[in-house]
Amino acid sequence: MRSLEADSFHRSNLVLLVVALLLGGWLAWFFLARVERYEVTDVARLEVDRAIYSVQAPVAGRVVVSRLVLDREVQAGDILVEIETDPQRLQLHEEQTRLTSLSPQIKALRNEVTAVELALRQEQQSTKVALEQAGAQFREAEAMARLAEREAERFKQLHSQGLIPERDFLQGTTDAERRRAAAENLRLTAHRLGEEQKTRERDREANLDRLLGEISRLQGQQATAGAAINRLGFEIERRRIRAPVAGRLGEVAILRTGAFVDEGDKLGAVVPAGELRVVAEFLAPAAIGRIRPGQLGRLRLHGYPWTQYGSIRTTVTSVASEIREGHVRVEMAANPGPASQIPLQHGLPGTVEVQVERISPAALVLRTAGRLVAEPRSVFGRE
Repeated sequence: MRSLEADSFHRSNLVLLVVALLLGGWLAWFFLARVERYEVTDVARLEVDRAIYSVQAPVAGRVVVSRLVLDREVQAGDILVEIETDPQRLQLHEEQTRLTSLSPQIKALRNEVTAVELALRQEQQSTKVALEQAGAQFREAEAMARLAEREAERFKQLHSQGLIPERDFLQGTTDAERRRAAAENLRLTAHRLGEEQKTRERDREANLDRLLGEISRLQGQQATAGAAINRLGFEIERRRIRAPVAGRLGEVAILRTGAFVDEGDKLGAVVPAGELRVVAEFLAPAAIGRIRPGQLGRLRLHGYPWTQYGSIRTTVTSVASEIREGHVRVEMAANPGPASQIPLQHGLPGTVEVQVERISPAALVLRTAGRLVAEPRSVFGRE
């Protein structure tokens, strides 16, 4: 009987000791251990660290050639889509023909201007010689007229004294008048030559002005045709939609020959080569003040089960300071392990979790209790 009581006492003490040890271990873990807390979002994807270039239709028109093939590698300037340019090409041909016809016309008018200017100079030279000759003849006739007038004056005096007969007096007077008339005739001839030369010069200058005006008009048409050709060339080039940068077509529209596109329609997107990064959208309360550069995390891609392919380690690089539609943008560097089998590429979606702190279970319980006390209605419902 005493032996049974002793065994029962020892068992009770052993149970109490085990319970005390378990309770002590649990309390030590509850206050001293550290657990990791994560913020999680399923709005995450891989993106290259360079801007994605959208390919849009600059004008409306019918598609004649489409080289949009998903995942195709392109170089900057490669033609991706060609829009119909027949109207512009017809206008371009018309303007080029018009421009070609203007050059010979302008050349012919310039030659005519040169000929008129040359004729004007030659005529001016000839008239100058004729005027000089007429002037010389006038001066000679003027001298002879003055001499004849002096002789007539002398005959007059002699006749008044009765020294010469009436016949000689009349002959001297007539000769003086004839020579004065001849001199006056030569003066009028020289004046007429000058006036005629001025008239011819005005006519030729008017003709020159007309020719130069015609040349200016044709040159204006030439400039207009050249501008129209440049504009049509630009319009034709606008209808050749080219790759803005080298990269890969990450998005394409289904276009067939004959399809109609409107101005501004998105035809595709070129993804340039670059390093991949993780871009995630976290709810503002979860991110602001909690997620900071340098924190570690991991990305699990939706198309690659993490139990088979594992996850990708990440490091927060930047956190946006602006809230958009209740979310905050967080960018992270992707650090796949050397044994990773995931073919990383732009656009892969996934779920990201970021380690935001290490905290003891006791502090976590107290924090949760504080939230329950501060917001009882959110837990127990509205009354």
